[in-house]
Amino acid sequence: MRLPPGPAAVAGGTAELLADADRDGSWMLLVNGTPQSHVDLDDPTHLEFEYVRRMGHVLDLAAEPGAPLDVAHLGGGALTLPRYVAATRPGSRQRVVEIDQPLTDLVREHLPLPRNARIRVRADDARVGLTALHPASTDVVICDVFAGARTPAHLTSAEFAAEAHRALRPGGVYAANVADGPPLRFARAQVATLRSVFRHVCLLAEPGILRGRRFGNLVAVASDVELPIVGYVRRCARDPMPSRVVHGEDLARFAGTARPVHDADAVDSPEPPEGVFGR
Repeated sequence: MRLPPGPAAVAGGTAELLADADRDGSWMLLVNGTPQSHVDLDDPTHLEFEYVRRMGHVLDLAAEPGAPLDVAHLGGGALTLPRYVAATRPGSRQRVVEIDQPLTDLVREHLPLPRNARIRVRADDARVGLTALHPASTDVVICDVFAGARTPAHLTSAEFAAEAHRALRPGGVYAANVADGPPLRFARAQVATLRSVFRHVCLLAEPGILRGRRFGNLVAVASDVELPIVGYVRRCARDPMPSRVVHGEDLARFAGTARPVHDADAVDSPEPPEGVFGR
């Protein structure tokens, strides 16, 4: 196995690649000591992080198995999901917006992409990159962006969600990583925000997080067509850490009195408690 490089200076601070002792060919990307991505070069279909696996479920059910997709990834990291799509849906066209060019350079040098992968990475702010997409030009938009351990405010508003809606083809799907903890005010507001833009919304998350027992990652999914709820439920139930799919009246109760967030009042996602995302 290739020896890992030493810590490298990137725009976000310091990045480090660590070999996974339990899986040959697997690597963990840490930024400022926080695990940010996991990549298995030998098996790109292996998704180590639970919330990333749930995003994989969304991608799996976005079209018929194996059919190529146009996917826009906001946030690149170690390019885990673009590699997954390239492996499971050959011929897919993928665009990645990652603001940290030195980080992308580090990843591409030491964790090279498959030769035939149609993955284009653009160094830019996620919202700027999203706005640059042509209307109705993509099948799936994935948002997994963090500055430090928080999602920037300008990526949490109804105006931002409307840009994702504009970029999606009819029947397209938007999925976002939402990090929150008790009392889940941020997550509830994100649900209200997406429901103000899309006709159908659901959440995929572990029961303990949904009950407000601990901080963690929820995956919000939105579309103008009915979501494949039964498919999500089946896949989430089979995961090593099973999760719930909250939709319909249950989702309305979860959102409660939360109101949509707009640019004028948007805030960063909550700061996670110390050690939550540590090694």
